[in-house]
Amino acid sequence: MSGTSDKDTVPRTATQTMAPLLATWQAAGLGPLNWLAPTVVERMSDMGSEWLSFVATRVREDVALQHAMLHAKSSAEAQAIQSKFLQTAMDHYSAETGKMVELSARLFDPLEPDDDTPDNVNV
Repeated sequence: MSGTSDKDTVPRTATQTMAPLLATWQAAGLGPLNWLAPTVVERMSDMGSEWLSFVATRVREDVALQHAMLHAKSSAEAQAIQSKFLQTAMDHYSAETGKMVELSARLFDPLEPDDDTPDNVNV
């Protein structure tokens, strides 16, 4: 079961889950990561997940462009397809930049939205 230990059925906290991982990363030569709180690591993971989702969407758009270009019946149609693709790409990159700025701005926020206990640094 995700989020629980093998010894009991009590859900594990983020600290209980992340502390062994951070120790493993540190032992692997990634430096002293124990100062990072679990919420920071979780937010970094959210950023990575968001970026991978964006890249997957863009790859699908690129494949769709190639498909549409192969089926274009005139140079004017091909030009319109390319123009639409470029406008969509600019819109997607602009929106993604905003999302990443928002996610990075709250990376080290000390409080979760519904929490009054700082958890951005292990002390």
